[in-house]
Amino acid sequence: MTSDLFTLVSIGAIQLMAVISPGPSFLITARTAVAQSRADGLKVALGLGAGTAVWSAAALLGLNAVFHALPVLFMVMKAAGALFLLYIAWMILRHASEPLRIDGQSERLANPLLKGFLTQISNPKVAVFFGSIFIAMLPPGVPPWMTPALIFIVSFNEVWWYSAVALFFGSDPVRAFYLRAKVWIDRITGLFLGALGLRLLWTAREAL
Repeated sequence: MTSDLFTLVSIGAIQLMAVISPGPSFLITARTAVAQSRADGLKVALGLGAGTAVWSAAALLGLNAVFHALPVLFMVMKAAGALFLLYIAWMILRHASEPLRIDGQSERLANPLLKGFLTQISNPKVAVFFGSIFIAMLPPGVPPWMTPALIFIVSFNEVWWYSAVALFFGSDPVRAFYLRAKVWIDRITGLFLGALGLRLLWTAREAL
C-alpha cells in the first residue's frame, strides 16, 4: 500500500512538471483568457482536463500496446494534431491586425471547452507522456483503486494549473498590456504554433 501511494505521488509530481512546461496548451489558455475572458480561459482549462482524463484512461487500458501494434495510428494522430495547431495559428495570424472587441464574441476559434479538449486530444506531447513515461511508472499489477485515483490526479493537475494561467492572464493589467501589443503578440503566438504544427507534420511524414 505504501509503495502504491509513493507511485501515485511520483506520477502526479512528474506529470505536473510536464503540464507546467510551456506548449500549445499554455498559449491557447493564456490567449483565450486575455483576448476573451477569464471564464472562457477556465473553460479551456476544463477541456484540457477532460482530454487528460481520456488519455490517462486509454493508457491504463493499453495505449502503449496499441501504439506498438499499430504505429500508423500514432502517425495519424500526430498529423491530425499538427493540422489542428496549423488551423489555430492561421486564425490567430489572420485576425492579428484587427482591433479586439472585448465582448466575448470576437475571435472565437471554437467553443472554449471544446477547444481545450481538442487541443489536449491532438497534442502529441501528451500522447508520448501517457504512452511511455506514464506506463513505465505503473506497478506490475495496478490495484483497482489506483486507476480512478490516477485519472483524477492527472486531470486535476491539468485543470488547476491552467485555471491559474487563465486567472492570471485574464487580469486587467495583463489584458491592458495585450490590447496595446496585440498585433505583435498575436503574430509571435501564431508563428510559434505554426512552426510547431509544421514540425509535427514533418516528423509524421518521416514515419511513413
